[in-house]
Amino acid sequence: MGRQGLLTGFLAGCLWCLLSLLPLSQAQALTPVKLFDLSYERCPAEMQGMVASGSDRDANCFMIKGKAENTSGKYVVDADVFGRIYDGTGAPTFENRGRVGTILEVPPGISEFQIPIAVAANQPEPLQLKKFKASGFGSRVRPFYYDNDDI
Repeated sequence: MGRQGLLTGFLAGCLWCLLSLLPLSQAQALTPVKLFDLSYERCPAEMQGMVASGSDRDANCFMIKGKAENTSGKYVVDADVFGRIYDGTGAPTFENRGRVGTILEVPPGISEFQIPIAVAANQPEPLQLKKFKASGFGSRVRPFYYDNDDI
């Protein structure tokens, strides 16, 4: 191994050591949240059309509801919810996508949550909700956006 290889290895080792010494901040440490008692219902009439499907196709709005169990003893924020949603024929409603939505705050203990979703209008009910889980952070990690008037 030449000098350049030794120097590169030494620098990489130093960087690895430095990074391993840095503690994870609360915002970086993911906290798992158990989701259970899942169900769904159609969104209220005033919400129909507000939840977009991401395309020009017609979509139905549904509200996924359930309970979240946070055993960390601390508030969890920005908890990303992952799961699989199938239509009445067993076809996936979100192709190649497991993230369903976000729960903004999950207090310690058991709490209720709801997430709006849009499903293509041609996918029949009943919806099947499978393998739902969530994980969030001990503090806000998403950027705060300003209105144009604030800049």
